[in-house]
Amino acid sequence: MSRAPATIALLLLAASLPAQQTPPPPPPEALGPPPAGDRITGQTIRVPSNLVNIIATVVTRREKLVTDLDKTEFKVSEDGQEQNIAFFARETDLPLRIGLLLDTSNSIRERLEFEKDAAIEFLHNTLRRRKDQAFLMIFDNEPAVVQSYTDDAGVLTAAVQHQRAGGGTALYDAIIQASAKLADAPQPADHSAVRRVIVVITDGDDNLSTGARGAAVEAAERAGAAIYCISSSTSWVAPEQYSDSKRRTERKYAKDEADRVLDEFASQTGGRAFFPFSVDDLGQSFQDIGEELRNQYSLAYVPPNRPLDGSYRKIRVDVTRKGLVVRARKGYYAIPPDTNTSH
Repeated sequence: MSRAPATIALLLLAASLPAQQTPPPPPPEALGPPPAGDRITGQTIRVPSNLVNIIATVVTRREKLVTDLDKTEFKVSEDGQEQNIAFFARETDLPLRIGLLLDTSNSIRERLEFEKDAAIEFLHNTLRRRKDQAFLMIFDNEPAVVQSYTDDAGVLTAAVQHQRAGGGTALYDAIIQASAKLADAPQPADHSAVRRVIVVITDGDDNLSTGARGAAVEAAERAGAAIYCISSSTSWVAPEQYSDSKRRTERKYAKDEADRVLDEFASQTGGRAFFPFSVDDLGQSFQDIGEELRNQYSLAYVPPNRPLDGSYRKIRVDVTRKGLVVRARKGYYAIPPDTNTSH
């Protein structure tokens, strides 16, 4: 499809109304129309189309969400060079496009029923009819979309309930395919921006993918999708432990290679990795994801005037308030406009 015009006019009718959102979000490499900014009354804003857009989550060291920051408290840099934040908003109501990825390999057989119950509860608590949409992908020997985009949690619930465990694990291929599907996600009727998210339940092991781990990370970055991982590792917790209230207060401190894979997916894309100690902690992990998706910041800046050569450019987001942690994607690919597609 053709590239959006170089400038886009946004007319904000009155300060008493919420700021209008821009046309569809940026293409995967993040060069595109910006998110809505602060409220402005009675004027038209001309917005350059080559903005880099960032969604950021800010938490305390105890993972409590911080939602009262303003624009002056953020600092953004690209390849070490501080950037001027051109647009800022506390985005808590963006339509969601969610890819729910369920590991159905043999390695998670004992925990599958608990995972299905937690995933169903998440869908019912998170999806809003006529606003959010999600699809369900399973992966064992290979990924498969078993339910495409829908805003009906009941339809997704039926699809989740039918799943059975068996086979190997093609985690990286699943993330690559899910990223491609999210990059082409359905747009709202008013062409407002959407938030692309991958939620994957897996033990982090991969033994069958044709794609590499790096390719999976890159696919998510290009799609502008944040990855939220929930570990289903059985190497350190058994299903029967879920009712042991004493053990529920414990947490895993020594992470293995599979755990580090989940951490990498999350940290590179601005998501989060969860390592629930017991199976009935899964529900809390899903609840935390849903809450986080409603309490994030949207920032945008005009990148340095450098050739769009397809190179990867590093992004760093910090806040001046002490003791806080920022989660945001680590970079983007500088792709020329004529190689982009509209989503």
